[in-house]
Amino acid sequence: MTVDIAPPARLGETALPDGRLLGWAEWGPRDGVPVLLSPGAATSRWLGCGAVEGLGVRLISLDRPGLGVSTPSPGRTFADFAADIRAFAAERDLGKPAMVGNSQGGPFALACAEEGVISALALVSCADEVAAPEFADRIPAGLRDIVTKAREDPAGAEAMFAGFDAGTMWDMVIAGSPDVDLAVYRDPSFEATYRRALAEAFQQGAAGYARDTLLAMSRWPFRFDAITAPVDIWYGERDVSHSPDNGEWLTSRIGGAHRHLVPDAGGSLLWTHAEAILRRLLAHIERH
Repeated sequence: MTVDIAPPARLGETALPDGRLLGWAEWGPRDGVPVLLSPGAATSRWLGCGAVEGLGVRLISLDRPGLGVSTPSPGRTFADFAADIRAFAAERDLGKPAMVGNSQGGPFALACAEEGVISALALVSCADEVAAPEFADRIPAGLRDIVTKAREDPAGAEAMFAGFDAGTMWDMVIAGSPDVDLAVYRDPSFEATYRRALAEAFQQGAAGYARDTLLAMSRWPFRFDAITAPVDIWYGERDVSHSPDNGEWLTSRIGGAHRHLVPDAGGSLLWTHAEAILRRLLAHIERH
């Protein structure tokens, strides 16, 4: 399967109030509707999605601290990330932008919604809260062991995650993907772009990825009832790796959230269904 994937139109780094830099990449028109992207695990700013030009979207993908070119921030929290995005949006005069959270980037986007930083949110193949008791009997034994380690020995778990690299991540994605996703990931152009995003994410080492993963694998601290922005939650019916129930429980926790369960699709929705996802976000923006 060939998907619409292009290199960024613009790359840059923005200074935050404490002097740290936040790396970003942009696609689409400079004067387009700003939509932030919190990318998946260790994929960095380099991996965007299609459909932005035709929809007039200015897609801005962000390197979380310690990944890509963004300055590390040891011990950071979800709330720290939301504060960074608030400062980033103010510095770049983006107002209150919409946001897409993909895979492991999903809970970080949720943090931005909880803090009122964004105007609308699309969670796409979102990594679910696997540490929640509700999922204790629904996740594989290996994952359950990792969740237990993250709870009982967070420093040890973070050190374990720091043993990953770009090659490990690629192998893990391929090994855990159904055929419908492999058709996307194995497309030569997409694979080259994905691998470049992984390599860039780890260019400062694995500490940024390790911190992300510890936070994602631990209990989430969010006050879901504080989220007032419209939220759409997107999963493919054949997604086998992101949520034990394809977001059913997650959707029920967020008032007014709408779940889209896409038939015959997997975890690669951000690239196979980008237009539908972005159109829905734009509709929320126009409404508000």
